[in-house]
Amino acid sequence: MQQEHVTEVSRKSWFSRLKEAVKGIAVGFILFIAAFFLLFWNEGRAVKDYKTLKEGAGAVVSALADQVDPAREGKLIHLSGKAVTEETLRDPDFSVTANALRLERSAEMYQWQERSESKTEKKLGGAEETTTTYSYSKAWSESLISSSGFRQQAGHENPGSMPFSSAEQMARQVRLGAFSLPPSLVGKISNFQPLPLSAETPLPENAAGRKVWRHGNGFYLGEDPNAPQLGDLRISFRIVPPTEVSIVARQSGSSLEPYRSKAGGSIELLQTGTHSAAAMFESAQQSSKMLTWLLRLGGFILMLTGLNLMLKVLSVTADVVPMFGNLVGAGTGLISFLLAAVLSLLTIAAAWVIYRPLIGLSLLAVAAVLIWAVRGKLRARQLAAAMPPPPPR
Repeated sequence: MQQEHVTEVSRKSWFSRLKEAVKGIAVGFILFIAAFFLLFWNEGRAVKDYKTLKEGAGAVVSALADQVDPAREGKLIHLSGKAVTEETLRDPDFSVTANALRLERSAEMYQWQERSESKTEKKLGGAEETTTTYSYSKAWSESLISSSGFRQQAGHENPGSMPFSSAEQMARQVRLGAFSLPPSLVGKISNFQPLPLSAETPLPENAAGRKVWRHGNGFYLGEDPNAPQLGDLRISFRIVPPTEVSIVARQSGSSLEPYRSKAGGSIELLQTGTHSAAAMFESAQQSSKMLTWLLRLGGFILMLTGLNLMLKVLSVTADVVPMFGNLVGAGTGLISFLLAAVLSLLTIAAAWVIYRPLIGLSLLAVAAVLIWAVRGKLRARQLAAAMPPPPPR
């Protein structure tokens, strides 16, 4: 697809950069403090999830889906069977119908999009010159792209609204044998598949004054589906048909609800297909572990970003001579990385001392070894620099 390009060169003085770096100290400090809260909270959440799932794995009982056993009222039960509904879902704008658990409409509009690439070069005296290339191309997007923020708005104006947006219908009466499923569980059934339109499906009567075509799995609103124009729309549909599911939840009459654990967490698991309770809990534990590591990484990056912002004033000050600024920037970057790694590890360890003392103390020991190793390397470099050179032979 052909793209349009616009190039812009901007220059920022050393004094302006220094003022921004000084202002960035406050932002960096906020990010730095927020990282501690995120890391500490995440460890508490991980422990609560672990205890909740471990308690659930020991308390769950298997039940038959075709009958409600009063003896299991209030207990955590495991069910497998086919989730079905007698409802026919109907899209309100396009008269598309389907006997399904969920009906999803995807609406995309052909719009301008802006992308930018920047290259920054430091100049002698501390100034900074940035060359930014903005590229404009048309693409399909499910969300409205505002062109008011484009660097070059002229010739790239997008429509101000979308006549139709993406939407979803969900069946209200979904059953698994003798049990009715609440919306929270139905919403977890996500094995969508395309819904082909039948020849009897009528064209929409109100198409916002646009020509309507049958196209692919849905409709095309525009003059020519083979030559899209700005503002054209394409509408497609997907459904979740009646399907086999496995559920772990609390029995409440003939319905199901989240199970509250002693650790304060809740259990409401659903997987498509037939799965044992043990397999579902193992999968839930793995998902919780993955989330824990992602949040740990997020906390580390947040802390690293905060430290870099707080120390950036040093490299900007030295940028009067770009080579010196690069050296100082590399040094502050290394310091920020080491500090973020050590402080993140200490925060995680401190949280585990509270939640899991044995593991927490082990992490503190690892952090102490890292600190000792870093100090040892710094001291060795200082001694090597202070030693006089050997006499010539």
